[in-house]
Formats: sequence, C-alpha cells, structure tokens
Amino acid sequence: MDTHQTFHRFYWWLQEIIAPNLRYCQEVYEDMLRDSVTSETRWLDLGCGHNVLPPWRADEEKRLAAMPERIVGLDYDMPSLRTHQAIEALVRGDVSTLPFRGDAFTLVTANMVFEHLREPETQLEEIKRVMEPGGELVFLTPNCAGYTTILGRLVPEFLKARVVHFFHGRIEGDVFPTFYRMNSPSRVHRAAERSGLIVEEIRLIPSAAQFIKIPPLVIFELIWIRLTMTRWLRALRTNLIVRCRKPGRGPA
Repeated sequence: MDTHQTFHRFYWWLQEIIAPNLRYCQEVYEDMLRDSVTSETRWLDLGCGHNVLPPWRADEEKRLAAMPERIVGLDYDMPSLRTHQAIEALVRGDVSTLPFRGDAFTLVTANMVFEHLREPETQLEEIKRVMEPGGELVFLTPNCAGYTTILGRLVPEFLKARVVHFFHGRIEGDVFPTFYRMNSPSRVHRAAERSGLIVEEIRLIPSAAQFIKIPPLVIFELIWIRLTMTRWLRALRTNLIVRCRKPGRGPA
C-alpha cells in the first residue's frame, strides 16, 4: 500500500468517527444535477474543464451526459477541452460573451466556476440570455466565509499553484485566478436580482477535509467541519450550491 492510500484510509476511518454524516460537496452537486437532467434537457455546462464531475466519477459522468437531449460544454482553456471525455460538443468561449443564441438552453450548470468571475452581475445577464424562460441555473462554488476560502486567500499568488498541487495534485495550468465576488448568500441574491434571475435555493454545505496529507492537522480540521454541520455555525460551511430560475413560462 502506497503513502497516498495510507493517508486516505486513515482519513476515512477518522471521518467515520468525527463526522460520520459528512458528504463530499461534489456528491451533493451530482445529486442535484441528476434531479435536474431529463431526456428533454438542453444543457450547457460552463467552465466544463477536463470533466463535469470528479475524475473518479467518470463512468457516472458519461451516463449523466448521455441523458439530456443535448449537452454542450464551454471553457476558455483549450488544453482542458482537449482532454474532456464525456461531452462531445465542446466550445472554447468566454462566459461574458457566450457564442449561443438566446433561449438556447433549459439548464445551465457550473462546477467551481463562479469564484473566478470578474463581473458576476454582467456575466449572469449573459447566462440568463441563453436560458429558456423557466430554465434553471445550478452551480457549486466556495463560500467566502468558509475556512478553505479564507486560508486560500492568504496564500500568495506565486505559491498558490504549488500549494494546490501538493494537496490536490493539480498541475499549474489548472490553477486560475479567483475573485470571490459572488460567494455568499447575500452576494448571490444581489447579483441575481440585478441580472433578473430568481433565486430558488441556496444550500450552505460542508465538504470533505482538505488536509488529508497532514494527519495531525486533519483531526482538527474534521472537528471544525463537524462544528459547522450544526445549525449555529452553518454560515461558515465551505460551499454553496445555488439554484436559480429565469422568469417566464417554460419547464418547471
């Protein structure tokens, strides 16, 4: 058994003791996608990158991508698009000027993308333009009050890629600037209102620990995560899952 497997076995054993009901935020996001996608869905995934779901969910991602009437992936990073496996219709483009006609999609999604938006209100207006009336926007993003976001913002830019690589194994080319301009419930409500979208649901959710490679530290991290799973500290959970709708008649 290699070191990586040893760290993870210890972590899952520890999580079962300290926070047995904790779910990884990507699992919760996947459940929401599965609830939203039908055979009639016209789906646009923004910032699709290498994959819609985590790499170890590749088989489930392919099954999910086969469900809708149409699925299109958009990303500005061409190297990411070249390695994408689940979506056939891939487009290089910018969220600020989407290369699609109006009312083209019934579902727009974004997995860990909105923290990178420079002008979220303007970009939300563009997203709304390509949504059919009654269509949904579903996205997962960090909570600016969560400890991972706070710690991440303290890391100098010149070190950020190395830190991300150490904890998550991502290469430097997969680390992009973050602005966190739409990463709290109040900011989501304000941006959605100004862009003309209706916020239907905001879920503050915790997620799995990040410091798995530092066993002494991960113990304290799990204790903190367990505390945020209580009602009193829910505002400090690490992630937001948001569901918005474009006003007007359309799929409900």
